[in-house]
Order: sequence, then structure tokens, then C-alpha cells
Amino acid sequence: MDAARTPVIIGVGQINDRTEDPFAAMDPVALMVAALQAADCDGGGGWIKAIDSLAVVDQISFREMNPLVDAVAAGLGIAPAHCFQTAKPMGDSPVRLLNEAANRIGSGESIVAAVVGAEALRTAAKRAAANGGDVDHNAMRIRHKGVAPIYRQRYGLTAPVDVYPLYENATRSAWGQTLAEAQAESGRIWALFSQVATDNPNAWLRAPKSVDEIVTPSPANRPIAFPYPKLMVANSAVNQGAGFIVTSLAQARARGFGDDRLIFVGHGAAAHEPDDVLARDGYAASAGMRVSLEQTLAANGLTFDQIDLAELYSCFPCVPKMARRIIGWPEDRPASVVGGLTFGGGPIGNYMSHAIAAMVDRLRGGDGQHGLLFGNGGFATYNHSIVLSRAPIPGVSFPHNFDHQAAAEALRGPVPIVDQDYAGPGVIETYTVFYDREGAPSAGVVVARNPVGDRFLARVPGDDDAGIAFLTNANADPIGTSGIAVEAKDGLLEWLIIN
Repeated sequence: MDAARTPVIIGVGQINDRTEDPFAAMDPVALMVAALQAADCDGGGGWIKAIDSLAVVDQISFREMNPLVDAVAAGLGIAPAHCFQTAKPMGDSPVRLLNEAANRIGSGESIVAAVVGAEALRTAAKRAAANGGDVDHNAMRIRHKGVAPIYRQRYGLTAPVDVYPLYENATRSAWGQTLAEAQAESGRIWALFSQVATDNPNAWLRAPKSVDEIVTPSPANRPIAFPYPKLMVANSAVNQGAGFIVTSLAQARARGFGDDRLIFVGHGAAAHEPDDVLARDGYAASAGMRVSLEQTLAANGLTFDQIDLAELYSCFPCVPKMARRIIGWPEDRPASVVGGLTFGGGPIGNYMSHAIAAMVDRLRGGDGQHGLLFGNGGFATYNHSIVLSRAPIPGVSFPHNFDHQAAAEALRGPVPIVDQDYAGPGVIETYTVFYDREGAPSAGVVVARNPVGDRFLARVPGDDDAGIAFLTNANADPIGTSGIAVEAKDGLLEWLIIN
């Protein structure tokens, strides 16, 4: 092992800003600066001035501040040779940036690398409300306002909360679960998340929730997109920042950093799905997810039973449910060290920085030897996993190639043609129902296949009581059933059930 080329994490920092006055609350730059200052303190101090690589996760709460990596550097009083900001705020970004930082340490390009991100959507919403502006409660949907909708968006598939239920319903059907069984599994996983958050001083919501509270719709837990109520979706209304500092083992020891606090960076693996959610081979599995997780374990020479702690990304239940089946993670074992994006907090693209920080704390505290981190971004699109360890992992060296896209492509089945002009009979491939803020159905959307196998979309109007009841029936699976798509007055297709 070459200590000069062995990357270790020496400092982590997390910030929760709960300032009530939105005009006194911290913006993303302030949160990022504070998070790295906390990471510097955690590492014993004196690291910030030595940072020669600064990577920032993009944010959406204060778009006018972008690009903000230079502002973060200025706030820290540094001018790193390498400054980088991700193009978008994707959930896999912090894991990717950690892997890239480890590679720069391993290649000798960098001596001290920092990664940080933050969101202040809570403040942004309160400022907008105070100024009499229009507040959209779905942060990711705001980005598409004023832009001509593409095909899927015309049917309501705009934000992640619209798309992930397509995977939830498809996986439930593929796994042979009833709606009650699938919801109960989600509820049990989320209840464990809430318990983790209760014990985590850096979590945003720290009150345990029962399975019944999580799965049962109520005024405090309104339905969002079938079958997800509010307590099953990411909580983006937070002001949170998190970051970490990476250096070489040699540099850490030269500065007198204690071996008992060193956390070694293992190998990672990345693979992605097509950006177009309608250009995928299906919705009951993710080849990119499978490759990312399996190749990460293989690259570190580890098996599932050697993983003591895990963070399986949890923007929506379908993600950790798919991930745990890939690696064999049991349902009754917490799949988070933070508390998940509902309870730990869902700062859009930067949640995994909090997970990395929490994993470092847990490993230092003696809760295990190896921790697995899996991040997911986009619309179940980007997958990036990595391992952290309390000791050097045999056979691991840097830099290394973490791109495993070719393996994911080899696993995929044929992708159907998308026929935007089709109208006529079809079979439901997957579906969801959208709800308004009062909990009433606003519309349903069906992803269907026509008789030659082409894919197309159709909607179910919110006032079509029979159609909505059919899609939300707890005792029957709509997937695989037949219907007819007919053109409505606005030119969109509507789905008629064939009894």
C-alpha cells in the first residue's frame, strides 16, 4: 500500500439551519461554507487552507446564485487549482464526487480535496411567500415552468415524484405482491428510517413513525402519487448542508491525525439508465442499479455478509426495495445511517453527502468495519455506489475506473419504440395516479403497449371515478389488463378500460 496514494476521509460536517426568519436564514453558499468549516473542525483544523480541489453539488433553491463554486471558495478564503460544480443536482453526485476526489488523491493530482453541497428550499419558499410570489410545493417541478412540455410531461410525468411510482407499481406486480403487501414492506423500511433519524442529531425530522402512520393516508399524510403518501416521499423543504474532506493516508499521518479516526475510501462503481424514461427496457428492474451495487462489492473483494452498515438511496420506496433485493439486504435491518430522505431530510442532490458524513461517524464509533453507500439520481437514472472502511481494503488502489456502463448495457433487454401518435387498444405496462393538495385524484397516467409492442401514454381524468378506482384497486392488479386509448378534445389520449 502506497500511503501517499491511499485516500482517506479525515473530516465531515453537517448543518441544519432552522432559522424562522427567511431573510435571516442561510442561503446555499453560507450552508456549504459552514459545512466545510465544520468538516475542518472535525478533522482537527488547518485543512481548509490546504484544499487544492473543491467540488460542489449543484442546487436549485437559489438558482440565481449559480454557478456558486467560486462563491464557496471565496467564502472559505481559498483558491483551489481544481474547482468543479455538477451540471445538475443529481442524488448520486456526492458519491461520484467522492470517487473522483479519491482518484485525484490516488493519482497525485490533489493533496487535499473537499466535496460539499446544500439546499435551502425551506428558506426559498418562505421568502417567496413573504414577497407575495407563487409558491410551488414541488421543488423539482418549478424548473420546468415556462418550458414547452415534452411528450411525457403532457401526461403529467414531469418531476421525480411522478415517475418513480411507475417503478413502484411495476416492481410490485413483478414480485407478485398485493398492494397491501408492497405498502407494508415500504412502511416497515420507512419506520426503521424514522427510528434511525430519531437517534441522529443531524436528521431533519426526529420523531419515530409507526408502519400504520406511514402507509395510512390522513390529513397529515396526504396521498401524493399512487401508491405513495407524503411520509413515503423525499422531504425537500429543508435547509441543510453537508461536506467532507479527503486526503492521503500519508498526509493525514504527517499532520498527526489519529488512526482511530481514519476512514478509508474503497472502490466505487457507476452505471446509468437512458435519460429518457420512456426509452427504457422496463420498469420492474434497473440494470444500472444492479451493476453499480454488484460491481462495487466485487471491486472491493467483499460479499454482502461483510457489509455492516448501508445507505440505500430512499427518495421513494421502490429504490431501496430494488437495491436491497440486489444485494440481499434484509427488510428488518435499517438501510440508512441518516434516516432516509423523508426523515433525515431530502436536500435534492446532496443527501448522500449527509450519508457519507453519517457513515464516517458510525464507522468511527465502532458500529462496523465496512459501510456501503448507494446513491441514485434523476428519474431512477444515475447509480453510483462506494464502500468506506475503518481499515485499508486489500487489493484496492487508486486511481481506478468506476465506469461500468458497458456491463449495464449488456444486461438490458430490447427497448420498445415509443409511438406518440398511436391510438387504439393496448395493455397496461405500468401506471400511477396524481393527487391534489386536498388529497383528491387529479389524473392518472398509463404507460401501455400496443399490439405490436410499441409503448405509448394515456391518461385517466381525475373525474373518471371508475377509471381511478380501477387503477387504485387494492384487490386487483391493473398491470397486464387491456384497454383502449382514444383521443380527447385536447389531443391527448384517454384510457378506457375493457371489462
